[in-house]
Amino acid sequence: IFAAEEDFGILPVEAQACGTPVLALRRGGSLETVREVDGANAPTGVFFDEQSAPAIAAAVLRFETQATAMTAAACRAHALDFSTPRFHAQYTAFVETAWDEFTGGRR
Repeated sequence: IFAAEEDFGILPVEAQACGTPVLALRRGGSLETVREVDGANAPTGVFFDEQSAPAIAAAVLRFETQATAMTAAACRAHALDFSTPRFHAQYTAFVETAWDEFTGGRR
């Protein structure tokens, strides 16, 4: 259960890397790092809307009724979306594209 509001929040990604679904506050970085069980392809967790015991309890109940939709494999695969090699490759491609646009393709 991740009830914090952070810009990124590494904890949900680390949990998913271990194949564990996450119950998370629907704010901040969790919106990017957790795939909602309701409608997401290969869901990895359940959101709750406020930092309160009733909201978390409701999320736990939703999790229990939909747990089979969230697999360890989906959690691990989604965590890899945030891996260092992937970040490096995407960042490099972004910089190279921006540089080519800036210079008109001259290197």
